[in-house]
Order: sequence, then structure tokens, then C-alpha cells
Amino acid sequence: MALKAENVFKPGAYPEYTYVSRNYENTGISYELRLKQALRTAGCLTSLIGPSKMGKTILCEKVIGFDNIIEISGADFNTNSDFWAIVAAKVELPYQGEVTTERELNDGNSRESDGKKEKYILSKDKIIQYYKDNEKVLVIDDFHYASKEMQMKMAQQLKDAIRKELKVVVVSLPHRADDAIRQNADLSGRLSLINIETWKEKDLKEIALKGFKQLNINITDEVAGQLAIECLTSPQLMQYICLSICILLEDKNEDTVKADMLENAYQFTTVNFNYSDVVNVMSKGPNPRGKKRKLFKTLTGKELDLYGLIVESIAKNPPVMEMDFEILYDRIINLIPADAVKPDKQSVKNHLNNLQTILKEKEEIYRAIEWKDGTVYILDPLFLFYLRWGRIDE
Repeated sequence: MALKAENVFKPGAYPEYTYVSRNYENTGISYELRLKQALRTAGCLTSLIGPSKMGKTILCEKVIGFDNIIEISGADFNTNSDFWAIVAAKVELPYQGEVTTERELNDGNSRESDGKKEKYILSKDKIIQYYKDNEKVLVIDDFHYASKEMQMKMAQQLKDAIRKELKVVVVSLPHRADDAIRQNADLSGRLSLINIETWKEKDLKEIALKGFKQLNINITDEVAGQLAIECLTSPQLMQYICLSICILLEDKNEDTVKADMLENAYQFTTVNFNYSDVVNVMSKGPNPRGKKRKLFKTLTGKELDLYGLIVESIAKNPPVMEMDFEILYDRIINLIPADAVKPDKQSVKNHLNNLQTILKEKEEIYRAIEWKDGTVYILDPLFLFYLRWGRIDE
């Protein structure tokens, strides 16, 4: 039976037909082999850190296997969470409950219920032993979602657990609070550190080339290269774009990916992404409290304040996931006519500080960028893609 596009390109699931293996830090050793090595090192906690939408979870699923991987999220934990209760629940272990006690009968050979009930809590050692006996690997995804207090508690629990040879992988983002793991003195010498690098264009192209070949759809190396640039180093975004292209081709009953259809495919892809509120919050900035903001006329005829200019500058070509302040400032200046008044550098930095404060106080989806140490980091490639292609009616 012929494969369907949704069987080949899977943005939110394991990509059986388009999985691409990459080498670890130019060593010639694959990430898969590196993770296997880490997991087979007794008494070590594996710390897997890399940018969002880079395939960290997919890597774990590939190496560990669906029968053995037990995934939990940092978002599962709040300040009052019982770490072991959640770990036990994921494998359906009865962590706590009541049992009816029994008494021995006079014949000495049998027992009966005495009607009394006693509460019990399963010991963490029994939970660890269950994981070991059943070859389960605990993967804590999005560790940074847990509160700082809970991160410290989890790190303390994991120290003892890995000593008893529980296999654990902690997955997190760079530029976030992972100090509870990587800078924890108690875990010194017990960490196996794996840094996931951003994807190279040649590896991203491979996703498109492999997938379209499976579907008997024609695509040139040059067009695949254009897709690789626009997917912003994210294999997940490449899967999204390729699936959108397939749907557009089916609608026209065509079997060739042409360069002139790519922009339409990009815009079509952004329908999946809900970042309009994030863009609005960034463009408006903090409440001006009645004060009138200075507006700058742009080359396109728009009048934008400095928050709007920052958003527009991030969206411009070439698409990059991190930007030094000087580059960002040059982009802002290039949005404004040469003879017009320009904002000064300190004003731009102050506005970036304000944005950082606003986004940090809101829900996780709003934390799409981070201004830190003189650099703007785009934490979510899907957000930048939306910024570039999802605002065509504005």
C-alpha cells in the first residue's frame, strides 16, 4: 500500500521514514552512539541540552525504544509535588493506598481478614527496582518547566537514584535554569553531558530528500536547500513544511516541488502555529500609562515605535536563531529611511530589557526570545517562522 504524506512527514511524532542520524560535536561518533554510551555508564545521570525543536526527545525514543522509555515533563511538577509519586504513576505502580491486614487462624495453616486497614507508601527503592527489572529509562523532558525549588528537590532525589543505578535522562534548553543539574556539586562526577548542536543544512536537506523520495515526489537539491535555510535549524519545522507542501501538491494533482510554491507553503504552514498573541505582546511592549511613544517612519511606510521595530528587525533576512546586539541594531536602522531620525543604542537596549521582563512574567509560550549578555536568542524556531510568514495580512 502506498505511503501517505502524513505517514512520512511527522512533525509531532517519531519520523520512521525520515529519521536522520547526525554526528556528535564533529567527533565522527553519532548522537545515538553517544547516548547509548551514557545510558550504559552505571551511576551516571545523563544531561541532554539543546535548543527547542531540535529532536532531543526523538533521539531518546530512537535509542531507548518506545517499550522502555518512560517520559515525564518538568511541567508535571509544582512546588508541592511528590517526585516518586509521579515516577511511580507513570508505570502504574500503586505508590500509596490501603491494605487490609490479616490474622492467623488457630489451625496455624490459614489466615483471614481482621477487618483492619493500614495505609502504605511504596518505597523509592522498590520503584527504582521496578524500573531496573523492567529495563525502563526515566526521561525528564523540559526540566526547565519545573520551579527552581522543585528542580533542586528533583536533583537531590536523582543523586541517590542514579547511585542505585536508575537510568535517567534530563532534557532541557540552553540559556535556561539548568544549574540544579549541571552545576550541582552533589552530582559532580556523576554526570554524562550531551550538548545537542543545531542542525546543519545538509542534514535538514536529507529529511526532505528522503521523505519526498518515499512519496515519489520530485524535488531538486537546490529547492531542498532553500527549505533547509527557512526551517531555522529545526527538523520539526522541516517536517511541518514538507507536509504542507505535500497537501498543496495533492490539491493541484502535481508531483514536483517547485521553488515558486515555497512562499505559499510557508504561509500555509503557519496556520498550525498560534503565536499571534505573542507577537502582539512584543509589539505593544509594556503599558505606556498615558505617555505617548515616539514613532519612527519605516521604508515600507509603516509608523512603528521601538518595540515594533525590534519585532520587525528579528523577522528580517537572513533568518537566524541568535543575534548580537550590533546586528540587531543595524537591522533596526536599515528599516528607517536614511534621512530620518534614528533611535540610539541605549534606548534599544532599554526596550529589550523591558521586553525580557514582560515575557518572563507570562506563560511559557510567550518566552520565545531571550535578551542576555548582549545577544538576542530566539528560543523557539516555530515562533520566528511565524514572525516571518504568518503576518501577511498585517
